[in-house]
Amino acid sequence: MEPRNNVTHFAFLGLTQNPTERKVLFVMFLLFYILTMVGNLLILMTVTMDSPMYFFLASLSFMDVVYSSVISPRLISDLFFGKAITAFKFCMIQLFTEHLFGGSEVFLLLVMAYDHCVAICKPLHYLVIMRRWVCVMLLVVSWVGGFIHSVIQLSTVCGLPFCGPNVIDYFTCDMYPLLKLICINTYVTGLLVVANGGLICSILFVLLLISYSVVLHSLKNLSHGGRRKALSTCGSHIAVVVFFFVPCIFTYARPAKTFPIDESLSVFYTVITPMLNP
Repeated sequence: MEPRNNVTHFAFLGLTQNPTERKVLFVMFLLFYILTMVGNLLILMTVTMDSPMYFFLASLSFMDVVYSSVISPRLISDLFFGKAITAFKFCMIQLFTEHLFGGSEVFLLLVMAYDHCVAICKPLHYLVIMRRWVCVMLLVVSWVGGFIHSVIQLSTVCGLPFCGPNVIDYFTCDMYPLLKLICINTYVTGLLVVANGGLICSILFVLLLISYSVVLHSLKNLSHGGRRKALSTCGSHIAVVVFFFVPCIFTYARPAKTFPIDESLSVFYTVITPMLNP
């Protein structure tokens, strides 16, 4: 007889059980969330869509607003009230949504790197190469990539049996903490998560490194002013890439096992990275 799903809700242990530490983290993450919302919403309200760079920047800001809002408000609420319980279906919705927008952002960061590469390496052909329909197509591809990724993640874990306990040693619904609660062998499932998460992140990160290596190599052909402008444009983007991809690769490009440091690393790409976009 196959195991049945007896879990109707999950309880999260969160980042800490210490009341003093919870208060400090509450203030800190509330500040991070406010800065994230203000910065990204200002970008959405002020930038024009005429330039491909600003078109992608506004799209990234929209993704960051939603991605951060899926995770941060619940985290802040749990730190303030000390209660962290969610229904099974809401956990699955959060899992799908965070991987939809997080996965789409991963692909969009690669698109933005390509945009920067074309702008610096082929400035005279930039507007010809990055025409409006090309930009829209690249954005759609990013959304489709994120959607396929999130559907695979959700279908991987949603049909598995949760027989209890229902306590998640984490601050949000995510793949590996959920797989620890499955009452059957999850070795094959873990490999699928590695392929759908860690492998994708690793490949895209290598492509990003190649792209920015080309950009940095091309800077020697620019004037001093052009070099400074290019570095200022790419510098923040490179920081976002590092803070997003390195923790993601460490978390997902390994077998289905959790470590104490995972929560701290997850904070970088779920809370801090959306704040760095502005």
